[in-house]
Amino acid sequence: MSRGNGTTTAVLPEGFAAEAVAALGEDEADAFLTRAALCLPDVRAALAVLYGGRAPDVLHRALRTALRTAAERPAPLRRLDRRREIDPGWFQSPRVQAYVCYVDRFCGTLDRLPGRLDHLEELGTTYLHLMPLLCPREGENDGGYAVADHRAVDPRLGTMADLEAVAAALHERDMSLCIDLVVNHTAREHPWARGWLAGDPAYADFYTAFPDRALPDAYDATTPEVFPDRAPGSFSWVPEALGGAGGWVRTTFWPYQWDLDYTNPEVTLAMLGEITWLANRGVDVFRMDAVPFLWKRLGTSSQNEPEAHLLLQVLHALTRLAAPGVVFKAEAIVAPDDLVRYLGAHERERPECELAYHNQLMVLLWSCLATGDVRLARQSLQRMQPIPPSTTWCTYVRGHDDIGWAVTDEDAAAVGLDGFAHRRFLNDFYSGRFPGSFARGALFQENEATGDARISGTTASLCGIEDALERGDDAALEAGIRRLELLYSVAYGFGGIPLLFSGDELAQRNDAGYLADPALAPDNRWMHRPPLDWAAAARTADPGSVEGRVWAALRRLGGARRSLPALTGDVASEVLGAGVSAGEDTVLVWRRRHPRHGTFVGVANVAPAPQPVDADTVTGLGTFPQVAGSDGRLPVQDGRIVVPGLGWAWFAEH
Repeated sequence: MSRGNGTTTAVLPEGFAAEAVAALGEDEADAFLTRAALCLPDVRAALAVLYGGRAPDVLHRALRTALRTAAERPAPLRRLDRRREIDPGWFQSPRVQAYVCYVDRFCGTLDRLPGRLDHLEELGTTYLHLMPLLCPREGENDGGYAVADHRAVDPRLGTMADLEAVAAALHERDMSLCIDLVVNHTAREHPWARGWLAGDPAYADFYTAFPDRALPDAYDATTPEVFPDRAPGSFSWVPEALGGAGGWVRTTFWPYQWDLDYTNPEVTLAMLGEITWLANRGVDVFRMDAVPFLWKRLGTSSQNEPEAHLLLQVLHALTRLAAPGVVFKAEAIVAPDDLVRYLGAHERERPECELAYHNQLMVLLWSCLATGDVRLARQSLQRMQPIPPSTTWCTYVRGHDDIGWAVTDEDAAAVGLDGFAHRRFLNDFYSGRFPGSFARGALFQENEATGDARISGTTASLCGIEDALERGDDAALEAGIRRLELLYSVAYGFGGIPLLFSGDELAQRNDAGYLADPALAPDNRWMHRPPLDWAAAARTADPGSVEGRVWAALRRLGGARRSLPALTGDVASEVLGAGVSAGEDTVLVWRRRHPRHGTFVGVANVAPAPQPVDADTVTGLGTFPQVAGSDGRLPVQDGRIVVPGLGWAWFAEH
């Protein structure tokens, strides 16, 4: 069959084009089949590698899932799809700005959320990421990441109808909805897991179990542990497995989270069904959780395997076939060279995820603050591979998780540091152990044998605001607020989508309330997930309060960002090297050269003392107008721009 535009559908399974016309009508089917013709060569090739001779049947069934989703897609979402097909880089716009929160800690329940959107709109939010809200297992559930039902909402938060109403309310304000989708595993209580245990052939081989420790020990010999203190190894004994004989089930994370076995194509088809069903509830962005772990291979770390990327490419293409307005965000906290591949940066670019977390930038910013030195950040960021222009980063200061110090020994050595010693220093500094530290964080998952640990704590507490308030030190409080604003000036000005974690707009400090809940008490990450303090939010009207100062600073950053088309996320930020003066190593300088919108330059001084920066270091820096900054227009002395201590500025061509 061919259509009027001459595009052939010969690559489609026989009869499928007629099915599409019957389901969608001529016009919608024409668009659907055009999308199919464009994506199917890559999908077919990926499925052939993954599933060999079963690939044609898997493809046909997957296409029917996509077609059914397209036919059932509500009219408002179809209109949104059309707009985004015309503007495929909609998520790269400088007006896209994200807010991240837990529903219960932000507003209680989903039905109350539409009434709180004014708070988000005042901040400039156009992208709302609601942390895990799909129905989890009862009891311990890894903060909601042990999902027992993909098609239901946690009953403590509301219903799926409530989530659809939230999506509609967001879309009315031109905001997008992002939710977490756990793709590596399910809770042991999930219907798939129950069916597998019961021997239901529909769920055969959905999970992996071994009768003895021979293969689990072989896998564990090369697989890093995620939670070594409380959940060592990657397998858990399940007496009901293997027909009641008992078996070792693969559990990369917690014993109650069972890894799905994607070597079985039925798992891939089942997950595609869940994604597309949720897309039709109004979800715009899926945060694809734990994607590095999707494919396991004996003798390796069982992370970042080539097949994991092929799986993401298949799920992405078929979801976009059904719902072209939807995008994927990779939750992949891995080494930089591995990370860029989740954005499709392979030897041959392949669409995979449009978004990924710039974990490296986040980690390096905290390192800069602790040391007052940007050399490590320059070294690490300069050698990162470029990402495809159709994708972009999510830039952030901190998120819901702990901070792990992703500093390689090679990068540390290149600037004269010992990697192990530097990582230990950062843990000591941000846990308050280091003499003179301003931080009030806490160690997470400390391994005394190896010295490894990560850090918990809110942005304000890690920046010194909590310490200064408790000591009544006004000068220290000023420095703490400047540190918070400085960090966000980079997150907002580096390009991509800046993420604001709930509570940071009010400089909320560590919350010890989690200790009263036995289910949360063992996990100190809850200290930096405080309920939003709405009484503190009311104080944002007072420009002299801490809340008022931080709120105003973030609103100014968002407003300046929206006015600068050079901050569209389709070009890379270039971190500039040395060449100013001795001591210039306290100032991070980055540049964005947009072919249509001109050049943008940002400077951020991570040290407390002012630092002159040679205007000729960055071509045009001395002549570009300053468009935003922490301290008004920066002075120029003897051909040098003086950046105040813990100060920042943005410059841009007219």
